[in-house]
Amino acid sequence: MVSRVIPVEPFDLVIFGGTGDLARRKILPALFRRFCSGQMGEESRIIGAARSDHTAGEFRQMVSEAIEEFNTTTQCEGGTLDAFLERIDYVHVDARGEEGWQTLSDMMIPGRVRAFYFSVAPSLFGDLAERLHAHGMADSDSRIVVEKPFGRDLETARALNETLARHFDESQIYRIDHYLGKETVQNLMAVRFGNMLFEPLWNSQYVDHIQITVAETVGVGGRGEYYDRSGAMRDMVQNHLMQLLCLIAMEPPAKFDPDAVRDEKLKVIRALDPVETGNIVRGQYGPERKGGPDYLDDVENPRATSESFIAMRTTISNWRWAGTPFYLRTGKKLKARASEIAVIFKETPHSIFGPEAGRHRNILTIRLQPNEGMDLDVTIKEPGPGGMRLVDVPLDMTFAEALGPDGEDVPDAYERLIMDVIRGNQTLFMRGDEVEAAWAWTDPIIEGWESRGDRPVTYEPGSSGPEDALALVHRDGRRWREIRA
Repeated sequence: MVSRVIPVEPFDLVIFGGTGDLARRKILPALFRRFCSGQMGEESRIIGAARSDHTAGEFRQMVSEAIEEFNTTTQCEGGTLDAFLERIDYVHVDARGEEGWQTLSDMMIPGRVRAFYFSVAPSLFGDLAERLHAHGMADSDSRIVVEKPFGRDLETARALNETLARHFDESQIYRIDHYLGKETVQNLMAVRFGNMLFEPLWNSQYVDHIQITVAETVGVGGRGEYYDRSGAMRDMVQNHLMQLLCLIAMEPPAKFDPDAVRDEKLKVIRALDPVETGNIVRGQYGPERKGGPDYLDDVENPRATSESFIAMRTTISNWRWAGTPFYLRTGKKLKARASEIAVIFKETPHSIFGPEAGRHRNILTIRLQPNEGMDLDVTIKEPGPGGMRLVDVPLDMTFAEALGPDGEDVPDAYERLIMDVIRGNQTLFMRGDEVEAAWAWTDPIIEGWESRGDRPVTYEPGSSGPEDALALVHRDGRRWREIRA
């Protein structure tokens, strides 16, 4: 199956923080792959902007090295990298001063889309927005891309939204969450709303429960200072897992339109029930058996109370999902790197095959990483003589296999999302009221454990997390799905 590449109009993309880690690892390689595919025209330009005093030639060399190191998929024809580098420029700017801003303004080409990627600390968002406006670059064709975190609580999120709104309209603000750019996440909407098979069953009458897991094998690494101030709740649940929950639980929008989709997601967040104290488990990874740092060592704070693991049980108070539990968990240094959504359907109301046939359920599994795809467990007869023995087998749709050779080169999340910014399509980006509603649900949970002085429990690296998290599901007569790559 050959994917259709639709070129975008010529654009100017300014990457503030262009010499930073995110730009090197994700943004620049993603743009190079879109250039290789023919989607990004040769007239488009990418301008790195940072406080480092580089020349344009030095920045191009840095871009070349980043692509050589981090571009692991698309193979381009000879000379393509050189052609891409010709589109690259650089300007030294001071986010909190005036240096470089007039130079940047003079580089803008009138009449074309301008996108400004804020790949910097959130504390600089307001300064950048203010200076873009002051130097006449915040016109109607301008868009800004904002990386998380979008605040650290409801108060700071509101303040950030108000700051950006002073200089840009909501239709120009793209709050990026790379999870929403994953092929499987978008296919979730296609599976739900494009097939008659699932939507009639997508409710509490037929679904027993839903599990959302995002597991990582690495520790907090070089993000220790950040994690000591945030923890997994702020870093993962409030945004990534919340967005996955919304896409699973939302009502069908009237049309596939940015605001129609985001309206339905917002309704889910506002219908989420508060999480009771006994329905949440927090953990910190301990030292590995062969030695090495534990979580407290990695964050360089022996009294740290932030969590590297969190699991919770929540419910949604609406007609579709009343009484259906949603189990969420995410953590560092777990047994495998895996992200999945599992929709576990109820058992048949009566088995005609007798108790010896065992218990069986249909499970729809949406795998986000590492092998994107979906499979549906279906109960069939086990081959061979000897009676009616039932077994569950998966109907597998691994994208790399189902889509043929081209499926092996599915665009990554940043490729898709950046091109959506250029097109002006906000469907896969969070709206300001979504962010605030998510914090309004999250804040009381965090305030609860902080007021009680709760400390996370320790769990063994390479495990599935704390034993208390297993009990969270077991007491409901259910089990967590095994974490596996």
